[in-house]
Amino acid sequence: MVVGTKSPEPRTASAVVAELDRFFSRKIRDAETRGIWLAQLWESAHRCARGGKLVRPRIFLSMVEALRAGTVSSSNPDAVRDARVHETRIATALELLHYSFLLHDDVIDGDLVRRGEPNLIGVLAAAPPDPSFAGAPTAPLSDAQQRRLHWARSSAVLLGNLLLSEVHQIFASLETDEASRSRLLELLDTAITDSVAGEQLDVGLCDGIIPSELGTILEMCRLKTGTYTFELPLRAAAVVAGAPAELEAVLARTGRLLGLAFQLQDDLLSVFGDPVLHGKDAFSDIREGKETALVSYARRTSSWARIAPSLGRETLDEADARSVAAELEACGARAFVEEAIEETLTRIHREAGPDGDASVPEAVSAVVLGIAVELRGRTS
Repeated sequence: MVVGTKSPEPRTASAVVAELDRFFSRKIRDAETRGIWLAQLWESAHRCARGGKLVRPRIFLSMVEALRAGTVSSSNPDAVRDARVHETRIATALELLHYSFLLHDDVIDGDLVRRGEPNLIGVLAAAPPDPSFAGAPTAPLSDAQQRRLHWARSSAVLLGNLLLSEVHQIFASLETDEASRSRLLELLDTAITDSVAGEQLDVGLCDGIIPSELGTILEMCRLKTGTYTFELPLRAAAVVAGAPAELEAVLARTGRLLGLAFQLQDDLLSVFGDPVLHGKDAFSDIREGKETALVSYARRTSSWARIAPSLGRETLDEADARSVAAELEACGARAFVEEAIEETLTRIHREAGPDGDASVPEAVSAVVLGIAVELRGRTS
């Protein structure tokens, strides 16, 4: 997803990719002093981390550009260079935070595929190559395969923990004033805590520990995705650019709304989207028994009796999964979620559009509304 109408120039995005490469190269060299296995883990993680859309870095960089609106003078090359280095480090940290969450999420969900390719767990479980790990295993695993899968999942948890630590280190060592650094660390802590709370709700809903209610599901969507994907990059940009508090508050509200729309779209894509485009296992949410807004709505309809037996059945074949998808569409669940997304995007326009809060500059509004426009047509 290219973010907004003020997306950074390709060389700016390339700077984040280059910084990510330098980061992983440093970690690989450092890991070699602790043995081959940790070094190989970092090498595998580096390969698996490539190819992301850099959504969070792009949002951050686009918003910084919009907020500054030329305040960093091009006549001062040193100031421009220092600002870009500073911003690139934060953007890189946001991508590393995202990857750490993906690692933990794949462990929790038991996924072996990400972006249409084996994820870190799939790569480690299939080394040496094992055809049964090309996607989800289709046959019972041998004892040796089970042990290797356990090792792969454990390695993903450990690397995710290391990445969280590294993100904190990057934020704590930023060359900025103490007040800005403390504020950025507070925002980072809030994003991590919200994401953990959202993931716990997601698992609790899926396992039947937490009652499945629409309000709880929508709150889970906001916490799990909204804070770190949209609210953190937008508010971090406000801190870096020295934006006033009232404008940061508007960006916080719009970030939450963008996150809700984004997660609701993820739920739709998992059931009705093209797996070639979104890169996840087809119908994975149905097989995992995810309690989504689709499911919450379907529970209240006569179709539920035909949907319930298939929800959470890991051995569900594609034909049965498509039947569930058809039921979710026929009972009105798909239309309900699509309408909820449209209502959320409309609220974003009211909040940050030309007729919204007077404290929102035109350039900032253009970035926020550009994201909203691209969310409407999102396929991946």
